[in-house]
Parts: sequence; C-alpha cells; structure tokens
Amino acid sequence: MDDSHLPKSLQGLALPVIASPMFTVSYPELVLAQCKAGIVGSFPALNARPAELLETWLTDMNRELSQFKAEHPDKPVGPIAVNQIVHDSNVRLMQDVETCVKHQVPIMITSLRAPVPEIIDAVHAYGGIVLHDVINMRHAAKALDAGVDGLIVVAAGAGGHAGAQSPFALVGELRRRYDGPIILSGAISTGAAVLAAQAMGADLAYMGTRFIASRQAHAVDDYKQAIVRASASDIIYTDLFTGVRGNYIRESIERAGLDPDNLPANETGMNFSSGTSKPKSWKDIWGAGQGVGQIDDVPTVAEIVDRLAQEYQAARRRLG
Repeated sequence: MDDSHLPKSLQGLALPVIASPMFTVSYPELVLAQCKAGIVGSFPALNARPAELLETWLTDMNRELSQFKAEHPDKPVGPIAVNQIVHDSNVRLMQDVETCVKHQVPIMITSLRAPVPEIIDAVHAYGGIVLHDVINMRHAAKALDAGVDGLIVVAAGAGGHAGAQSPFALVGELRRRYDGPIILSGAISTGAAVLAAQAMGADLAYMGTRFIASRQAHAVDDYKQAIVRASASDIIYTDLFTGVRGNYIRESIERAGLDPDNLPANETGMNFSSGTSKPKSWKDIWGAGQGVGQIDDVPTVAEIVDRLAQEYQAARRRLG
C-alpha cells in the first residue's frame, strides 16, 4: 500500500504497525526487537526510572540501531517512539521531553491531554512528529487544534486505557473531517486485522497486547500465559485501577481478591507524580485488549512480525 503521503518516519516499514507503549512492559529489549523487525517500537518515558535513566536508554538504543542498520543496509528498520503522559501530576514531563528532543526521537506519542505548543514546536524543530491518543471526536479536535501530526484512535477493545466507541464509527467520522495520518488501536492481533484497519480508513495499526505475549516483553510469565489463556469475554473495562477507563484481564483481578463483575468506582483519580497512576496494591493487575482470544503462544518479536506479514499478505490475496 502506498505510504508516500505519510510523514517520513512512518514510511518504508516492513508492516504498517506501531507497537504501542506499555507501562512496565515496553523496555529497551522489546523496543529494539520491534524496530529491528521493521515496525515502530515505542515505550513510555515513565518506564525509565529514575528519570535520568531515559538518557541512558536512548543513547544505548540509538547506538545499537545505528550499528544494526550498518550491518543490514537492505532491511527495513523502524524508528523509536516515546510516549509522554501530558498530565499535571506528571512532574517529569518537560524533563523527559527535553531528553527526547536532545536525542531527536523521531516520534513523540502524547496521551491524556493535547500537548502544549512548546512540546510540538520542539519536536518539529528537528523534523520529528507528534502523534496523539484520542478516544472521541472532541479529543481529536483539541489535538488537531494544538497542531499534532497524526491521531492514534484508541477504540473499543484496546488494551489498557481505551475508549468505548466502535472503530468503524470513530475512524469513519474522523476521516470525513481529517485527511492526515490515523493509527487505529483496538483488538488488533493479526495481519488480517491490520489490513482491515487500513480498509476502514486508518493508515497504520497500533498493537500492544500481541507483543506482551512475546519473549522480549518485560512481563512476568504469569502475565504472558494469562493472555494466552484469555478470550475476549475475559477482558474487564473499568476505571478502578488508574482513574481512566481501560481493559484488564479478569484472571488478574480475581487473583487480587476482587469480583470483576462488581468492581467499585475509582475514588482517587489519576496521579503520575511517582511514575504511575496505579496504586501499589494494583501492581499485578494486567492490562490487555479484546484481541487476546487470537493469541495462543509466546514467540519472539521477529516471529510475530513475520507471522503478521504473512497474514497481511494472505488477507490481501483473499480480497483480490
């Protein structure tokens, strides 16, 4: 599919996929494997703790990817993206942005609130782009007014923090008003689903849960196996754990001694001042999307991307 209309950092990928940044899961080993497989690899800045570790991570990852590109000149290598939580309680925000600007991170992904002009201008100054998470048209309008370069549509069924609208409704409505880059998130676990995202009007797919169940993911084996065991009906949508509605695995909620079908409302709200919005008592609550029912193994990232590419091409052939 022609990608010449997209920003340069989103062109020439092995597959039109951005691996979503996952808190406590997306660490350098996973990100590097994703980039080397030819897709966009990403991580939340808040995964680097203390904040000074972000400098080390970016230095080391850029060095390793530069060496890999030199050794594999004919292989697509995806860029790094860093997620920034734009929220008043994230006291690290501007420090993390400055570190990313210093290293000229190609893609900045902003979440929760539209980024301020200072962030966008700083990224644009070196040729980077800013993509913003949205769950409805109101959020999309605010982000576009702020000057972002593309929208990540977090539709129903996405893992972690997610919206409740159908991807067909949200992407369709957005495409009537916006012709820029759209990346779709929400229960995308196969190459056929990547193609379906493009068919409905998105440019790329945004995939997270599939990569939790990978060998390089920074997740305990119980988490990975819970994804393998789960089906879509095992995903619970609640705001209890972070103050923002999201999707979590029923098994992990039950293991915490809670009834997934009778969860109380969140009473504490969001707080990122300590690096996470999750109270310590919820550290073993596992986010996942409704696409878990199509995941039944824990391979390497390279094997996952190869499989996705085969499924993507097979789906294109079925459509003629």
